Formats: sequence, structure tokens, C-alpha cells
Amino acid sequence: MKTPRLLAVFFIASCFSTVNASEHHSGHGASSGGGGGENACLKPQLTKFLPANLATVAPGSAFSFMAFNVSKPEQIHVTVKTIPVEVSTENKETFFLVKGKLPAELINTTARINIKVNTKISRCNGENGWLVKITEK
Repeated sequence: MKTPRLLAVFFIASCFSTVNASEHHSGHGASSGGGGGENACLKPQLTKFLPANLATVAPGSAFSFMAFNVSKPEQIHVTVKTIPVEVSTENKETFFLVKGKLPAELINTTARINIKVNTKISRCNGENGWLVKITEK
């Protein structure tokens, strides 16, 4: 007699635990809003910088990087020593491959390739960059 009641209690308890756990974890994931919804966002991830950090390059050299969690290429802005740089983007489905060239007028200096990604929600904006050593020619 006691076994069926005990099984029923365990069954109900396990169902409650599963429902409670799924409710608790429903807002988790890669978003940084806590509970999803309108204000949740994924911060842009800017990686795979080429040439490498502190590499020595010629004036006007090409550079590239990958931008993850960016919805539109128009959100990506690149400057080198505060000089705006025009970039091209290639949609690779899960990320954008971004390419540009260093300003030719920058000679014999160290410069930061600075990337900013502006989104509709300012707390979701992203920024990153790296340094290169530019030679005389």
C-alpha cells in the first residue's frame, strides 16, 4: 500500500523540480539582459586581427578582423589614429569578415586600429582594436 503513494510523491516532486529548473534557466544564454526580451543583447565579439598585434607593416598595408554578433555591417566603424578608415565587409553567415587598409600618410609610427560597433542599445555597443608598427616605406 505504501509503495504506490511513495512513487506518486516522488513523481510529483520530480515533475516540480523539472518545471522549476526550466523556469530558472529560461533567461540564461549568451544574452546579457538576464531575462531575454527587448533589452537583451549580445555584445559584439571582434577577433582574429591580422596583421598580429605589434606587427611591423608598410604604410597602406591591408588589415582584417572578424566581427561576431553584429547584425549590420553599417554598425562597424574603424579608425586608425583617429583617421576614419573605409572598410569592406563580407557576410560569412555567422560573422562578418572586415577588411581595410591603413592610411598611406601614416609613416614611421605606431598606430592603433580601433574598432567600434554601435547598436541601438548603447550598453550593447562593442569596442576593440590592436597596435601595429608602421615603417617608413
